[in-house]
Amino acid sequence: MSKIQNQSSSYNKEQLVNLAQQIKLWGQELGFQQIAITDTQLNQAEETLANWLEQGCHGDMEWMASHGSKRTRPAELVEGTHRIITGRMDYWPPDILRAESVLADSNKAYISRYALGRDYHKVLRKRLQKLSGKIEEAIGQFGYRVFVDSAPVMEKPLAEKAGLGWIGKHSNLLNKDAGSWFFLGEIYTDLPLPIDLPTEQHCGTCQACIDICPTKAITQPYVVDARLCISYLTIELKGAIPESLRPLMGNRIYGCDDCQLCCPWNRFATDTPETDFMPRHHLDDVNLLELFRWDEETFLLKTEGTAIRRIGYERWLRNIAVALGNALRDKEQNEDIIIALKNKLNHSSSVVKEHIEWALQQQNT
Repeated sequence: MSKIQNQSSSYNKEQLVNLAQQIKLWGQELGFQQIAITDTQLNQAEETLANWLEQGCHGDMEWMASHGSKRTRPAELVEGTHRIITGRMDYWPPDILRAESVLADSNKAYISRYALGRDYHKVLRKRLQKLSGKIEEAIGQFGYRVFVDSAPVMEKPLAEKAGLGWIGKHSNLLNKDAGSWFFLGEIYTDLPLPIDLPTEQHCGTCQACIDICPTKAITQPYVVDARLCISYLTIELKGAIPESLRPLMGNRIYGCDDCQLCCPWNRFATDTPETDFMPRHHLDDVNLLELFRWDEETFLLKTEGTAIRRIGYERWLRNIAVALGNALRDKEQNEDIIIALKNKLNHSSSVVKEHIEWALQQQNT
């Protein structure tokens, strides 16, 4: 990362206060539900991350440890950074088929609600660049870098410090008025803007997310072991899914929302007005067999512009094979599933073949 130029001496306190207020208004005009500002101190988050990494909870996500202290010390990642402007944007689509009904139907494919529409990285990055442009138009050139889950950035601790919410026991950010169905993005800047205050924690004694987790990945409040998490298993893990965890995955083929679906605070979540986040190709309500029959060309076409494409066709088939195996466990016999699995049994990928073989064995379980 190149150094951003420090312009802090160019503005007095009153100007900076007014600029911060204006930035928040511009953010709302650009589709963010909330914009807040914080400093770069992440001492507690740094300690928490170090302990998590030491326990190996990051699994194969070596990138979580590969940047040293740059992740928790923003000024080391982007020299000259004084403040982080952080924003949240709701993504829960209106009129969506209720997620619980999809999870309850073993013939259906469950895809995490955040991935149903356009890739959020693209949407938020473009809006944050526009916000930075508005700042530049108002004050002239200043130093900044935009991030959306694209670099070693502690998004949730920064958002928590800025007052966008608090980190819940499931490790997601929660907002008292909006639940957790939102994306985060950041602008690292050299502007010494006034900072916002954190909010209070509001999880109390509730542990609904801990109790509902299918694989018990929330090993204790505020600690998620990625090696057990279905989101990690279906998205980040490149090889074989541990056999003991496959029956627990149900029909979840891309991510998992259980800990959010059960959270009492999400009753306050509002539908997103963003058309970019609306479901594409009816992926909020689609049969597993339909998706399993896609060839690679169809997969690439129908996932174009979405976050789903990043897992690639091999992991896509691997995940669906597990879900089909679990569907066989729910039924005495299902010839359509068996035929579909056997038709792909000679797939060139050894990983896909292994999971298909496992799935076929489930008919006798």
